[in-house]
Amino acid sequence: MSGFLLELRSEEIPARMQAGARAELEKLFRREMEAAGVECGVITVWSTPRRLALIARDLPEATEAVSEEAKGPPEGAPDQAIEGFCRKNGVTREQLEVRDVKGRATYFAVKNVPGHAMKDLLAEAIPAIVRDFSWPKSMRWGEASMSTESLRWVRPLSGIVALLDDDVVECEVHGVTSGVVTLGHRFHHSGDITIGNADDYAVKLRAAHVIVDHEERAALIREGAAQVASEAGLTLIKDEGLVTENAGLTEWPIPLLGRFDEAFLEVPPEVIQLTARVNQKYFVCETDDARLANAFICTANIEAEDGGAAIVDGNRKVLAARLSDARFFWQQDRKKSLAQHAEGLKRITFHEKLGTVADKVDRVAKLARWLVEEGIVKNADADLAEQAARLAKADLVTEMVGEFPELQGLMGGYYARAEGLPDEVADAIRDHYKPVGQGDEVPTAPVTVAVSLADKLDTLVSFFLNEMRPTGSKDPFALRRATLAIVSVVFRNHLRVPFDELVFRAEEFSTVERFARISSKIDEKYAEAIDLLGISAAAHGAIARARYDHDIKRAFNEMFFVRSGLQDFVLDRLKVQQREAGVRHDLIDAVFALGGEDDLVRLLARVKALQNYIETAEGADLLAAYKRASNILKKEDWEGSETLKPQTGEEDPLALVDDPDMAAVVAARGEPETHRKELPYMPEPAEKQLNDALDAAEPKAESALADERFEDAMAALATLRGPIDAFFENVTVNDPDQDKRAARLDLLARFRDAVHRVADFGRIEG
Repeated sequence: MSGFLLELRSEEIPARMQAGARAELEKLFRREMEAAGVECGVITVWSTPRRLALIARDLPEATEAVSEEAKGPPEGAPDQAIEGFCRKNGVTREQLEVRDVKGRATYFAVKNVPGHAMKDLLAEAIPAIVRDFSWPKSMRWGEASMSTESLRWVRPLSGIVALLDDDVVECEVHGVTSGVVTLGHRFHHSGDITIGNADDYAVKLRAAHVIVDHEERAALIREGAAQVASEAGLTLIKDEGLVTENAGLTEWPIPLLGRFDEAFLEVPPEVIQLTARVNQKYFVCETDDARLANAFICTANIEAEDGGAAIVDGNRKVLAARLSDARFFWQQDRKKSLAQHAEGLKRITFHEKLGTVADKVDRVAKLARWLVEEGIVKNADADLAEQAARLAKADLVTEMVGEFPELQGLMGGYYARAEGLPDEVADAIRDHYKPVGQGDEVPTAPVTVAVSLADKLDTLVSFFLNEMRPTGSKDPFALRRATLAIVSVVFRNHLRVPFDELVFRAEEFSTVERFARISSKIDEKYAEAIDLLGISAAAHGAIARARYDHDIKRAFNEMFFVRSGLQDFVLDRLKVQQREAGVRHDLIDAVFALGGEDDLVRLLARVKALQNYIETAEGADLLAAYKRASNILKKEDWEGSETLKPQTGEEDPLALVDDPDMAAVVAARGEPETHRKELPYMPEPAEKQLNDALDAAEPKAESALADERFEDAMAALATLRGPIDAFFENVTVNDPDQDKRAARLDLLARFRDAVHRVADFGRIEG
């Protein structure tokens, strides 16, 4: 078995592309080996800013010889067919073998394919890998770049090391020939490095101040940054993304701590951290009391003789310039109130079909107030909710958010607090975008909940109303994410409201605004007609009103279709979310199929209770009995006889039974029974037992459902398990006596309907 080393050296590979490049190199190498019939052993892939390296272990010295055969035409076939078969398989007619196939002589082409040396296979594979390599961005270079057929690579390819054990795998790509020579650190090492084999590659490069293992560099940065922060009495603010990025920018990482002017700490800490991170790739630190410190940690790519003092000073000056800009934005933005900034939202289009951001803000403000006034969001002040909603998007026109869009909402919260607005308003502005993804914090402060929910509801409904719904994998307006956020906010805060009511109210605010725009456009259109055609003002008004009424009716008709589509969309998202949380999607269907259940909190409570029950042995047995009953009813096409009016006294069928115990039961029952029918025969014991069990279980289940005691409703159903099993075992449903057959089918229908009051068991898998 052999070890293979491939190094592809180039100019700087962007840090963000290196993880993808490592995966691509391994994928293409495996593809080439599998095509040659070679089974790969352990493969290791590394990257630095200047190279990609792959080491494959346990490769065979050569591929095995194989014999290939192909079935051809039968003897006596036209010469053209036989000659074509020979050409296709690269054999002559004399080389064909004749074999018996089902009693008929048939030609076969047999070729013996010799094995190939691994070195030769690799020599062919390397150029194919380089040519087929996919980069997010790539370039051509040199004289050959005039042709579109020339090689594309992330940066000019400058060297290839290809070794199979101690031997060079000779190949050439775009004028670059393979060899044994590579380069070390750009500053710490000069001259060539000769690689002997895969085993000494990492060792020789380390001696030349290059750590080829990206994971090792990341660990050095992570631990080194924490150490220099600790030595300064500070705590590193962890940032794994920044660790990975710095590992992709350096070959010999050295974390260094520097200080910036404390005066910059007047700027919000998130601004400082983002400035340091995004613009300079620096870490930041905090003090013992969790406040941002005036310190940064940069990652040098050299081991400086002065301990890094000059490097730190240079980085400090660059960071100071960036922080000066941030402080200027902070000071300028506070010269205007958020309400004044909000005026600028009238100039920003939210969407051509949905008006400006100011229009959206107006809708959200009305919806937020409604959520509070209706008591859906409790313990919130309606005025504060509306105020927060009207100011929530104001920071979009500030200088700071223009520079750092990631800070929208957050900066609005800071500006609100700086001008003395109530904390509830400032917090709602800051957090109203949350949750922005899975795992993100879900708001719980009442005013924030109202604004957050109103914002996402408006987005979802408005785009649906204007027929801009997600299709397939495309979701340009992030409506799936908005839906999951709505569901999360509703569940987290236990908001008790039918989802249909939320949609209706959001539609109302969106449609009013939409009608206003329709009216405005109609007025403009017919004003032009008056000028051109000389139509009287009265005629114009009649025409405009007729057109306006038509558009209103059409919009209202659309709303009903929108609401139905929205419910299906939300249910699909709910299934996705709950499936990831371990809730079965078929159980959501089973509860939702009952109809009238669009209170998301109650829906999920029912689903969870159903899942807990259906996963027990009792639940599985009841499900099996239900399906058996349903199948019988379906086969007989039996929906159940017409329900009779309540029976009392002698009209009660069981009062006719000569059984003193049953008579006592009937007497004790008191209230008329609405489900029983008069039976013209003496019921069998198992039949009576099931009737009795249904009498006891139905009211208990109904009462429990009404009180939202879903576990108790499941417990009531559980009492039916034994009686229904006994019924199937001891009672003949399809009795020759038509009265008995009808009564027993009715009893099964009653059992089915009793179970249906809890969930549609027919939709449950299993």
